[in-house]
Amino acid sequence: MKTRELTLMALLVALGTATARVAWFSVGVAKATPVQHAINVMAAVLLGPERAVVVAFLIGLLRNLLGVGSLLAFPGGMVGALLAGTLYRLTGRTWAAPVGELVGTGLLGALLAYPVAKYLLGASGAAFMFVFPFALSSGVGAIVGFAIVSALPASLRRHSAVQPHAASQEQ
Repeated sequence: MKTRELTLMALLVALGTATARVAWFSVGVAKATPVQHAINVMAAVLLGPERAVVVAFLIGLLRNLLGVGSLLAFPGGMVGALLAGTLYRLTGRTWAAPVGELVGTGLLGALLAYPVAKYLLGASGAAFMFVFPFALSSGVGAIVGFAIVSALPASLRRHSAVQPHAASQEQ
């Protein structure tokens, strides 16, 4: 792994961990942390899906160890990061990363959070109870993350760890 990639990963993990205490809002039973989702989009575009998942995992782990997160951070954050990075890699389009984050966290991660909440946290409720809060949080964060990566020079996106499909270069 290159020093630049490790440094960027460390900075994103630090940012996601530090902002979890101050940049959040309650949505029903969930604690929405849109900065996490912005970081997922940035990591997906700049580092690729594998490293984006590692960043999301480490942020979730540190947040839990510091008492400012819950186990629900794992299915939401990691699935969103994976899908954001995968869609960006497949299309080479920056807009694909926030779409992947929204679908990955807002729908798939929310559905995966239900068994975690039910069996590990003892919560009761419907299987879809996390979809709205996760979608709201990931939607806000995905827009912010998209704005940030769109403002970066295209050379940073092209020379990242991600190798988008050659036929579909960013406009």
